[in-house]
Order: sequence, then structure tokens, then C-alpha cells
Amino acid sequence: MSAKAEASVRFELPDEQAMVRFGGSIASLIRAPLIISLQGDLGAGKTTLSRGILQGLGHSGAVKSPTYTLVEPYKLALGAVYHFDLYRLVDAEELEYMGFADYLADGQLCLIEWPERGQGFLPTADIAIEIRQLGDGRCVTLCANSALGEQLIIQLGVG
Repeated sequence: MSAKAEASVRFELPDEQAMVRFGGSIASLIRAPLIISLQGDLGAGKTTLSRGILQGLGHSGAVKSPTYTLVEPYKLALGAVYHFDLYRLVDAEELEYMGFADYLADGQLCLIEWPERGQGFLPTADIAIEIRQLGDGRCVTLCANSALGEQLIIQLGVG
């Protein structure tokens, strides 16, 4: 990855449908390979935003949180997409045993919920997304950590 980028952008989204639409907006700008981390409290909307991204990339089925399986793979036009939920990870070293590096090498897009649980084993995400509750809606902040992430955030911010 290139030098740390400085771009960030913040959005206020009023409801779940807005989160899904926002995920579709992100999807329309994705240039692979890309790693997106999603942070927020339980129920903040990480999986909802992931669903919007996956649907925006052409997935038409259900999108469930991979809380118990740790990873849910999708084969889409973009290529291999992996949705991770590390909430139940006991030790970050488990990522090594599950072949996490292979997923990263194969994946055109990796969505990682609860990335703080894999600290020390996860690469820096191209885009870090933080979701916070804001009344009935959500405040979503995207921060770029790579040139590719910065390009997406700039396009999203002006679009």
C-alpha cells in the first residue's frame, strides 16, 4: 500500500434504507482489490451497509452476518468477495489458522466487521468505516488509508 492518505468524509443517514442505498453508492466506485473495515457498536449497521455494498455489486440473495462462520464468500462479477465478521474471534491468531491470508490474496473485495478483534494480523484497510448511532439514523465516517481508498472517498464526497 502507498503512503497513508488523509481523505475522510462523513455522512448522516436517516434510516436502514438509506444505509443500503449508501452501500450501493460505495459499490459503484469500488476498484479492486480493496479492503474495507467496518467498526461500530452491536446493531450500528455494519451488516446493513455490507448488504448495500454486496447488492450494489450484483448480489441478489440474502446477506447475513457471518458471525458464526467468520466469513461468507460471494462470487460476483467483480470476482471473489469475502465478508468477514470477527466479533466471535477469541484470539487474533485464529485468523492465521483459518487461512485468512489466502482470502486476502484471492479476494477482490474484503469487508471486515469488527477489525479490532484481528489487530496485529489484519493489514491496514484501504477504507476504514465507522458507524455511530445518531438518533434514529446513523453517522457514517469513511477514512482512507491508501491511494485507492482516497480516490473512492473523494469520488463519494463529490458525488
